[in-house]
Amino acid sequence: MANPNLSSVKVRTASGEERSLGDWSGQVLLIVNVASRCGFTRQYAGLQKLQQTYGPSGFTVLAFPCNDFGAQEPGSLEEIQQFCSTTYGVDFPLFAKVAIAAAPFDTLISTEPAGPVAWNFEKFLVGRDGTVLARFGSRVEPDSTELSGAIEAALAS
Repeated sequence: MANPNLSSVKVRTASGEERSLGDWSGQVLLIVNVASRCGFTRQYAGLQKLQQTYGPSGFTVLAFPCNDFGAQEPGSLEEIQQFCSTTYGVDFPLFAKVAIAAAPFDTLISTEPAGPVAWNFEKFLVGRDGTVLARFGSRVEPDSTELSGAIEAALAS
């Protein structure tokens, strides 16, 4: 479903700078709520691989640490960045911690009939025009053909 306001959603970068999702206008985005102490944390490796594979074609993973589910992201932003960088080589944008009830997830959820985010590592695929194209649950691995096929289709359109 299209959300004309998605590009105006304000987010805070890991360095504390306020940005708009519109700064990535024209890109295909995968917006993910992440946690460093979750059973799905290993998905960072797959997300980094997606970034490396599709980044040159106009794709970006946007990761939002979240401590809402099982308190599985308790560290400071500096600790999270260090963990992601040294453990998984993450170089895609990592943002300040968010609550699921706040931007960008509240805006994404308002466009999605699937209900509230249930756990860490839920993924929202956003098209170049800001349309939420698909939502993938935590169990959908970044290297799944379901996710890579959706990304490839979004990049082709």
